[in-house]
Amino acid sequence: MSKEINNITTKRFVIRKTLIGKNAIITFTNKKGETCTYDHDQVYNDNKDKFDNMNCFNKYGSYTCTNNLPVFARNTEVEDDSPAIEEVFTQEFNGYV
Repeated sequence: MSKEINNITTKRFVIRKTLIGKNAIITFTNKKGETCTYDHDQVYNDNKDKFDNMNCFNKYGSYTCTNNLPVFARNTEVEDDSPAIEEVFTQEFNGYV
């Protein structure tokens, strides 16, 4: 398993089978303009049984939520003061991402 952290910016909360074990830190902005950052692997591992029993997760390989961070994932939110996360925001703001 890779120790490198992969910072990903999306338009919604997402858990994907293809990201499991990739050390992904995901940041998204909800419809209210609030930025949420979470540890993909921690959310998946804490709720593995829930995801593995979801039809959408089994059929499409992912679970998404557009409006907000799901209640079951709020305890895994990461602080936004990480230099790596700031770099992603800066690159996105400057049009590099």
